[in-house]
Amino acid sequence: MTNLLLATDSYKHSHYLQYPPETRAISAYIEARPNDFADEVLFMGLQPYLMDYLGRPITQADIEEAEAVCTAHGVPFNRKGWQIVLDEHGAYLPIEIRALPEGMIVPTGVPMVQVETTDPRLPWLATFIETALLRAIWYPTTVATLSRQCRLIIRAGLAKTSEDVEGQLPFKLHDFGARGTSSGESAGLGGMAHLVNFMGTDTMEGLIAARRYYGADMAGFSIPAAEHSTMTSWGREREEAAYANMLDAFEGEGKVVAVVSDSYDLDAALTGIWGGSLRDKVLARKGTLVVRPDSGDPVETPVRAVKTLWEAFGGTVNAKGYRVLDPHVRVIQGDGMTPATIARLIDRLIEEGFAIDNIAFGMGGGLLQQVNRDTLRFAMKANAMGDAEGVWHDVSKAPATDLGKASKAGRQAVVLEAGHMVARRMDDVADADNLLRPVWRNGTMLVRHSFDELRARAA
Repeated sequence: MTNLLLATDSYKHSHYLQYPPETRAISAYIEARPNDFADEVLFMGLQPYLMDYLGRPITQADIEEAEAVCTAHGVPFNRKGWQIVLDEHGAYLPIEIRALPEGMIVPTGVPMVQVETTDPRLPWLATFIETALLRAIWYPTTVATLSRQCRLIIRAGLAKTSEDVEGQLPFKLHDFGARGTSSGESAGLGGMAHLVNFMGTDTMEGLIAARRYYGADMAGFSIPAAEHSTMTSWGREREEAAYANMLDAFEGEGKVVAVVSDSYDLDAALTGIWGGSLRDKVLARKGTLVVRPDSGDPVETPVRAVKTLWEAFGGTVNAKGYRVLDPHVRVIQGDGMTPATIARLIDRLIEEGFAIDNIAFGMGGGLLQQVNRDTLRFAMKANAMGDAEGVWHDVSKAPATDLGKASKAGRQAVVLEAGHMVARRMDDVADADNLLRPVWRNGTMLVRHSFDELRARAA
């Protein structure tokens, strides 16, 4: 179990000695600052933090461990303050958290979360939790935003070329990223974030996270699929037998099976085996074969695969004038996929006259691991200090060397103006109009979102 007192940066333990003596409360907010990656973000990840971190009462053992670590580490330890939390607040932090509804699409520069302390003796707690809280939000929000960008790109391709957009879209981007993450927790949070936008995944930790934190019964699905170890174990001379075994092992009405086909020579496999010796067997099945190229140019190779399968299996031309492969065969491209390469691949297929029905996409490390806090320029900053008279004073920074890092002054509210979400000073906004609503107060979760709610807002 995580010791909440140690889930922070070392220097945070010295901050209780650094605020002005009149300080009785601190307010701080979290936002994604304007950046080059996205103009708006899909906010999520707060609820797991509330459940796993703030929702677990601290213990005397936590205090003793933290004091020993800090003393040996060379930083101060606020034993008196933490004892107040344990003895007078039921072991829960005396803070209030306001947040936008999770799953909401939020413009950059608009606060998603605001933290405020509620015990005048412990104002330093608001920023003490920054490390774990920011980490809990920036990662799933960034993955969800990246996944959503892919969704928008794929949806546009389907809208132009397909007769069935919404029926296919949830399964057009598959998460293969579990092995590329830094930890099982990352796989869970990132895999769950992707599932807000899509329903295809091989990251099982994401399924469990969606179930545990948001009550999803089953948030994603997968199919039987080959990997190189299972195909190459047959030997090159028995490549055809390996493929035939996949067709036989997963035969059945509506069954879909994916077979990686580049272990030796993709083009030979497409023409000589799938479109040659096993063609009749593929067409006799009641399910669909999904051919997976896994090497070569990430755009031109899958385009060539689709064209080769068309030559072997044919298909139909839909009402929008685009070619759709025989339903027994499809292609999935999971190597080298990013929003940019997905967009290029879609454009190339359209240039060749093929509907996006013919292909699905997969992402691994590019989805779950090749992001960081600076991708969306996430930050948590103090914005107000309350004094002994109950008066709030503005707190902000405006570094002359980088005005892009300037922070907001004063406690914040978020309102809709002409249909657009904007930040305003809390003092100038009626509470009923403020979209930042209390979700946590002094150890009590006030709002609990379901996974269906997240998906509905994101859509």
